[in-house]
Amino acid sequence: MAQQGYPMDSVKFSCSICLDLLKTPVTIPCGHNYCMYCIGSFWDDEDKKGIHSCPQCRQQFTPRPVLVKNTMLAELVEDVRKTGPQPAPDDDSLVGPEDVACDICTVRKMKAIKSCLVCLVSYCENHLQPHYDIPGLKKHKLVNPSKTLQDNICSHHDEVMKIFCRTDQQCICYLCLMAEHKGHETVPAAAERADKKKELQESRQQIHQRIQDQEKDVKLLQQEVETINVSADKAVEDSEKIFTEMIRLLQERSSEVKQQIRSQQETEVSRVKDVQEKLEQEITELKRKDAELEQLSHTEDHTQFLLNYPSLPALRESTHSSSINIRPLRHFEDVTAAVTELKTKEKVPPSRPVVLSSTLHPHALSLESAPPSGRTSPLQSDPGSRTEPPPTRPSVYKTTRF
Repeated sequence: MAQQGYPMDSVKFSCSICLDLLKTPVTIPCGHNYCMYCIGSFWDDEDKKGIHSCPQCRQQFTPRPVLVKNTMLAELVEDVRKTGPQPAPDDDSLVGPEDVACDICTVRKMKAIKSCLVCLVSYCENHLQPHYDIPGLKKHKLVNPSKTLQDNICSHHDEVMKIFCRTDQQCICYLCLMAEHKGHETVPAAAERADKKKELQESRQQIHQRIQDQEKDVKLLQQEVETINVSADKAVEDSEKIFTEMIRLLQERSSEVKQQIRSQQETEVSRVKDVQEKLEQEITELKRKDAELEQLSHTEDHTQFLLNYPSLPALRESTHSSSINIRPLRHFEDVTAAVTELKTKEKVPPSRPVVLSSTLHPHALSLESAPPSGRTSPLQSDPGSRTEPPPTRPSVYKTTRF
């Protein structure tokens, strides 16, 4: 019959502290059975409190009961033990390094599933069962397993701290209330917790509101970043078009200037060659006259010399200046000076960087490059004409908000 009822008997004859089959079973005054070693160790821990209680029903005994082996129960347990090995607890139920251990278990520590704020004890699933079955224990406050239950014990009086002193802003026990905190403003810890919880909720609401506001700001800033990027890309594209057009116009002007220079070159060369040709003709005539004079000078007949001398034609005055002013490489210096002046006016100095302005809006940028005073456009249609700079619209390449 023991073999048929093995699963049921294994639980019935197990110690609720070590969860093994009873070893040297004893029965305490409330009727619950434990291993003599397990209940003895449990009561040893309670000696400092001056009370001794049942781990299951929490009934207290004064003085500490004397433990005597229950012989009949020991024989029954031995019969159950002979039927076969008892099942080992699930590994998931054993306490791990990060878990809270059951305070009742002694031999094999199990993982606690609840902590009692009244008993100040953490319980595994088996040891917690009396809190669901016994009417007096059902009123206890159960919370998730906690490793700080002992922080609820007054370090001066070893009593549970259930009172809050508003004067000193600390938790105290009822003995502290009658001693060093006498006359202070005190309230139950539960009431103070309710007030603090309201303050906490208000703080959380403020935090949540700030989070929402800042998340909106983040979205706005992200939109602003996208706007800036799009505007910058557009500004780069527009500036490339502008500078490309400027380069094209400058190339056209360069071609026009070259043509004008070459045209003037041909005119000047033609004028000089014309003068050169006339001078060469005069030289030929002068050489001829010189030959006639030389021939006359060799005439030995005085009479013949005098007769021929008046017949010589008079030397005509030269139609050109006796000295020609030659200016090497300076015929087109006026053109070079004009182009140099244009280059100086149109050149942006290295020390004058592009200015990104944000005066209109924290995220509005402008690209400005102010010209020097009296700047003229390099794109004049007539190289010889003079164009005054517009008084109200200087040549500024500007993107007010890119």
